[in-house]
Amino acid sequence: MRVLFAGTPEAALPTLEALIASEHDVVGVLTRADARKGRGRTLHPSPVAAVARDAGLDVRTPATLKGEQADDVHAWVSALKADVAVVVAYGRLVPTDLLDVPEHGWLNLHFSLLPAWRGAAPVQRAVIAGEEVTGACVFRLEEGLDTGPVYGRLTEAISGRDTSGDLLERLAQAGAPLVLDVLRRVEDGSVHPEPQDDALATLAPMLSSADGLIRWEDPALAIDRRIRGVTPAPGAHTTYQGSRFRLGPVTPVPEVTDLLPGQLRATKHEVLVGTGGCAVRLEQVAPAGRSWMPADAWARGARPEVGAVLGDSSPRNNDAERTI
Repeated sequence: MRVLFAGTPEAALPTLEALIASEHDVVGVLTRADARKGRGRTLHPSPVAAVARDAGLDVRTPATLKGEQADDVHAWVSALKADVAVVVAYGRLVPTDLLDVPEHGWLNLHFSLLPAWRGAAPVQRAVIAGEEVTGACVFRLEEGLDTGPVYGRLTEAISGRDTSGDLLERLAQAGAPLVLDVLRRVEDGSVHPEPQDDALATLAPMLSSADGLIRWEDPALAIDRRIRGVTPAPGAHTTYQGSRFRLGPVTPVPEVTDLLPGQLRATKHEVLVGTGGCAVRLEQVAPAGRSWMPADAWARGARPEVGAVLGDSSPRNNDAERTI
């Protein structure tokens, strides 16, 4: 089939690369525009743009699919005569007038078991909520948010040490053959889309930096899940002596219950922090202006005083917090 691909980040690459290597013809690629990164603020293409251009594909990077650019995008998509569009983490809403241009519509690889976790951050929200199983779905885009019929799905266990980055990488790899299987069944007419049950839907709104702020009054398990859920982005953080202090995944220590929330206990070999339950062991930390380092190495240099604490009690307005 003639395939239009829409995607932007690293998580979209396994599917794009699988399509390029398949019997299908990738006739065009939509992705986000080049972005400025690094200290020099130089322009860098999205991961999808870089791979697609190397493959000699027709790449377009409209700032929006609506407004003044809509006519140009619509004309280009129509001229491609794609049989189907495949979407993986594109990052832009597809307007209604484009949804029916390809004969078989726009099929989106979404990293959850829909109707669970509709929205921009399904993997992160699943980890934060303590889910034990998630997965990926291929569904047809329609006007609603991730509401379309599901063409195929797979499941994936969430381990107790998975970060959202770990889980997303596995789902991205597993999702590529799922997409190819769905396209095969669409092409031969054997696919049987299943409608979603809206009554079972949960939402996964985009995360902000505020979602990574750790409240040490929370239970250790909730803190553990939150840090893993926001790793690598937007990242977990607290404060130390008034400055931002970034945190990597932690390890709950059930036998230590005598530390107050946020209170530090540093030894030569470990750094513990009190929570609303048992303590947690810090693993990797990044003090303000510093690179990542083992927590015990930081403590040997910083020499926190007895009774020193991390963080404050700033409230976090987050509906997902109340589900933990």
